[in-house]
Amino acid sequence: MAKNRTIPKGFMTVGEAAKKMNVTVRTLQYYDKEGLLSPSAESEGGRRLYTNKDLVMLHQIISLKSLGFSLGDIKRRLISLETPADVANALSDQAENIQRKIEQLKTSLAAVLQLKEEVLQMQTVNFRKYADIIVNLQMNNEYYYLIKKFDDDTLDYIRTRFNQDTGFEFINRFHYLSDKILKLQKENAPPESEKCQQAVKEYWDMIMEFTNGDMSMLPKLMEIGNIDAAANAWEERQKIVNDYLEPALQVYFSRLGVNLFGEMEQ
Repeated sequence: MAKNRTIPKGFMTVGEAAKKMNVTVRTLQYYDKEGLLSPSAESEGGRRLYTNKDLVMLHQIISLKSLGFSLGDIKRRLISLETPADVANALSDQAENIQRKIEQLKTSLAAVLQLKEEVLQMQTVNFRKYADIIVNLQMNNEYYYLIKKFDDDTLDYIRTRFNQDTGFEFINRFHYLSDKILKLQKENAPPESEKCQQAVKEYWDMIMEFTNGDMSMLPKLMEIGNIDAAANAWEERQKIVNDYLEPALQVYFSRLGVNLFGEMEQ
């Protein structure tokens, strides 16, 4: 580090640099200690001196820190500023990081607003259910709003029955099967047709898989699945599936010689 008898033009003290960049002197001293940003010069009296180039480097550090990068990450990401191309690259890198942060904040904002709507619709304070909704929003689970339809006992069962991976796998299989059923509905496949009955069997098998064979859960599931007026795209889609499957399920259980609803009432 070069030593200077006086503070030459173009240099500034640590206090001046800190004031210009709206940081504390202690912050600059810490960055110096960690080898993140050392002053370019030192006065004869031992005062650390910074340049405008140092301020641009500091701007890089502050921007990256605001985006959540650790000091170790920042060290690896800092770009030297020897040429105009270096400065342009540094700014491009910052712009990309900021854009990613903007997208993350947009997603967070949407999640907060969605949660607000769900809270108002539930009309009761249930922090455990709020937490479930938040977790599913963070996982980008498009079916997160179904949580509000389940009572606490059913949610407890789901928590013990499925983890994140098995839960998503089940939802994806259910979604795939629903697509298959919708295709049959569009083809006007009769309820008693082999294709429709095979789809009904798969549908019922998934219900049994979900409940683990516990027939006492069926009334709750039927209540959740009962959609009078669709409030969103998923409910509209599921209503079509339900309306199409109802007569097909009657055929299915009739062939098995089972009165499902009679058994449920016992």
